[in-house]
Amino acid sequence: MPKPLIALMSQRGNWTNQISVGCPNYEIVTFNSLDDLLRGTQQCTPAATITDLRGPLVGGGHVQESQLGRLRDRLGTAPIALLTDDSCPEPLERRALYSGILHLTGEVTVESVLQWLEGNVPADTAEPEKAEPQFVTLEDAHAEPGAVMAGISRRFETYTPQIKRMLEDLAIAAEKDVTLLLIGETGSGKTFLSNLIHEVSPRRDQPFITVACGALPGDLIESELFGHVKGSFTSAHADKDGKFIAAGKGTILLDEIDVLSPEQQVKLLRVIETGQFEQVGSNRTLTSQARLVVASNLALEPLVKQGKFRPDLYYRLSMLKFDLPPLRQRKPDIKPLARRFIQAKAKKHNMSIVRIEQEFFDALFAYPWPGNVRELEYAIEKSVIYCRDGVLRATHLAPHIVAGVAGPTNDPSVQLESSKATQVKGTALEHQVAATEKDVIEHALLRNNFNRTKTAKELGVSRVTLYNKMKRYGID
Repeated sequence: MPKPLIALMSQRGNWTNQISVGCPNYEIVTFNSLDDLLRGTQQCTPAATITDLRGPLVGGGHVQESQLGRLRDRLGTAPIALLTDDSCPEPLERRALYSGILHLTGEVTVESVLQWLEGNVPADTAEPEKAEPQFVTLEDAHAEPGAVMAGISRRFETYTPQIKRMLEDLAIAAEKDVTLLLIGETGSGKTFLSNLIHEVSPRRDQPFITVACGALPGDLIESELFGHVKGSFTSAHADKDGKFIAAGKGTILLDEIDVLSPEQQVKLLRVIETGQFEQVGSNRTLTSQARLVVASNLALEPLVKQGKFRPDLYYRLSMLKFDLPPLRQRKPDIKPLARRFIQAKAKKHNMSIVRIEQEFFDALFAYPWPGNVRELEYAIEKSVIYCRDGVLRATHLAPHIVAGVAGPTNDPSVQLESSKATQVKGTALEHQVAATEKDVIEHALLRNNFNRTKTAKELGVSRVTLYNKMKRYGID
């Protein structure tokens, strides 16, 4: 059985010999320059690569930086180590950081290199650890177990730890006769989740009614919710039952409740606490038997402080509040969601998708999705429509997605993590480095399914260092 193949680029003959002698369980292939290394990797793909650039560098490291970039693109996620002097040119430092390359400076021992190799390419196996394939099929399963909340016609599946915990709590609350509050940006899945809550509740055989409060004129919201009697206002030509009556013993989703006026909020609070209400123009008290799920794409607490939302209603709703994070904070869910949408859209448009290039998923991971799951679904549908050979590539995505250029969210207070080119203009160097480092760590975590041990090995840092950086950048 062949030994793992290691590519070693170095102009230090003695050091090269020491590495070859010190690594008997690996097949070491040596190269004298990065040009030779690039040509060599066209013929074979090494399990790991060591590039020794210690010594004078012509042109300030820019040429070598470009060559390392091409090497990374060619080798995919295969581990690469870069050795430089203590005074390393800035372009090389940036390339190592951005591309997930282990960067070692100064005097490097054979023992440290061997330790790095053993951590990334076990020598006791006949074949090196396989890097992530350059394409995946629709049948590829996610490596980590997810959490699933399933109803009659839909299911909510997640691989994000934060949402796993939320689903566990929500599944319990959904079975009880209580009012629930969902907070999340537009397109994050509040309506889908509300339908699912209804389907797993004892009311699943009753109606489910959605009221988009933000789409209704303010003076018609009460009539829509509570109904009205004939003649109660100019266009009231007949009696009308409102949504609370139409829902019967089912579930009502009140979306965008932040648009309700203070007077309407008082009436909603009364319905939540007693079930009682009056139709517009009537003094007769009716009782609602429906279950309420209320939702907003804005956090309500700031609205309370601004005097736009009643504190009593806020505290009543916040007892059972569930925050649905935006898609940019749910990156482990992007690939499973994308696969599901690809299958659905391919079936809808009678298309055949046989595989997906890794660059397609890389573009999805890098984009911040201000429109959340809904925007992802539309982007996938467009890609499927324009795919002609059954292979989805990044080129099938909209150019602004590939470029990482995102528009605003519905909430202007939300700071997007996208488009580093637009964010770093005019900022301090340390902020640019921090933004890049956070990006590198997040992508490495995704490649390793959030396994911290493997991620730390790939990045060439200890688990403690990785944990501290994750904590610093707010990475869950």
